[in-house]
Amino acid sequence: MASGQVLQQIISKTQKELLAEWLQTQAADGASRPDLMKESELREQSREFLSLLQDALRVGELGNVAGSAWSPVHEFLAGISRSRAIQGFSPGETATFVFSLKKPLFARLRREITQDAQALADELWATTLLLDQLGLYTTDTYQKTREEVIARQQQELLELSTPVVSLWKDILALPLIGTLDSARTQVVMESLLQKIVETGAAIAIIDITGVPTVDTLVAQHLLKTVAAARLMGADCIISGIRPQIAQTIVHLGVDLSAVTTKATLADAFLIALKRTQSTLPKGAAG
Repeated sequence: MASGQVLQQIISKTQKELLAEWLQTQAADGASRPDLMKESELREQSREFLSLLQDALRVGELGNVAGSAWSPVHEFLAGISRSRAIQGFSPGETATFVFSLKKPLFARLRREITQDAQALADELWATTLLLDQLGLYTTDTYQKTREEVIARQQQELLELSTPVVSLWKDILALPLIGTLDSARTQVVMESLLQKIVETGAAIAIIDITGVPTVDTLVAQHLLKTVAAARLMGADCIISGIRPQIAQTIVHLGVDLSAVTTKATLADAFLIALKRTQSTLPKGAAG
């Protein structure tokens, strides 16, 4: 009998009993996680996997899980791996969904093949390789999903940490807190340019009071942001230039002569008001 046919027939003949034993094994291995997933959902996922596995074994080769016949199995495992990564399962618990099927399958293979030790060994080895490959596939998908989630969260944090606010008519402010690296600079520029487009602002104040240090790279990032804003028709003022930062900039030889700089946001705001020919209401300055 061709490799895979025995396994396919076992699943076909004993699917109900196999499913029950597999669910028990998952619970014993700590992979069921009732705190994260309902028992009914786990049962349905397990039932569907057995059905897809049976279909793939019927038309595909046991030793070629990369073949098209195994695509539905891969798609299903990718789906549950992504959902479990989001639900809070560990990578080990996710992979155990597949690995835990070995015990009930091996028991049935030993009962089915009793007269030929070599045939039994071949089937056990082929089944081990199959489930190991599928289990590792779930781990890979899980890891990629977690990386995507982390990257998305980092992007959201970057966006939240770079708010662009309207201080006055035609005047925007971008208070920066923390290190200004290349990734954050890109978010800063995108946020600022989008706000300039939305408001038609003429002045953008970039406040670096909360930036701990300014080195050559940070200065270059600031100049890029200023240049991008000017291309959109808005002039920039950099505020928050403390004495130590001014000394650092001079020491580094960074040329900020083309950019208006001020010590405080308030000073920069007053300059912006003059340039836009705006005035504060009486008493507001105090």
